[in-house]
Amino acid sequence: MGANFGNLYKPFAARGRMRILSEALLAHLEAKMPRPFVSSVYDGRMCKTLLSFVLALISPVTPVPQLFADDSAKVPDGYTLQYAWDFSDEKSLESFEFSDPAAWRLAKSGERSVLELYRGSKYRYKVDSPQSIALLATRKFGDFVLECELRQTSQEYGHRDFCVFFGFQNPRHYYYAHFATTTDPKANQIFVVDEKPFTKISKITNAGNAWGDGWHRVRLERTGEVIKVYFDNMDTPVMVAEDGRFGVGYVGFGSYNDTGMVAKARIWAPTAQTVTVERTGKLFEAEKP
Repeated sequence: MGANFGNLYKPFAARGRMRILSEALLAHLEAKMPRPFVSSVYDGRMCKTLLSFVLALISPVTPVPQLFADDSAKVPDGYTLQYAWDFSDEKSLESFEFSDPAAWRLAKSGERSVLELYRGSKYRYKVDSPQSIALLATRKFGDFVLECELRQTSQEYGHRDFCVFFGFQNPRHYYYAHFATTTDPKANQIFVVDEKPFTKISKITNAGNAWGDGWHRVRLERTGEVIKVYFDNMDTPVMVAEDGRFGVGYVGFGSYNDTGMVAKARIWAPTAQTVTVERTGKLFEAEKP
């Protein structure tokens, strides 16, 4: 197999579909090992002993390719895979902060490894806003593309929802996309929380998104002030908004007051729009009742 791992995998990176797998591998290695080590892997400066160690990391014990078996996401030039959530590994929870940790757990849904919001949260903020929030607390993003699969597990009603959060500064300032069965000024919109109850900022919204009992592919794009959200159909957005009051921020998942699951989540962004930070464990601490 040779000692130059970089030369082994670079040819695949130019082949469209395999590019995502290559980026996913780097993201996985970065999560497992210090950045200098990952850089040396990419540059091809690696001996056979280290190659064996890396190959062991991607063995069936930690099946990275399984997460990226679907078709490659369409991302703008200059975007690279910055993070991929591996919900089969308990350690993945260490990168999150939750408004109520007791409401979340890792679980299985068929063959999918998922992050599950399995009950209501006890968290309440002083203004009307979502109660259940799970944030990736080790990265912040400005412009980005996020794709994931969502499943809503509550009973059917008009405001049955699950959400994607972004531009999150603190519990007083953030955006979120609210996917609900029916549309009105308080449901199935892009909202902002800005020191007052959640407020609709979407200019375009569809009539509603039917959850049913299955999984749905979701995509959120943020480019400057433009926000586009997709549900199942990746060609036509179901919501569009323009707002630039919050810049680089945390991203995550959750619900206003329902339950649901997240799977196969990944995020692409320009390196210059991605900030690595230390998890503090205090994002919601001062805001809890």
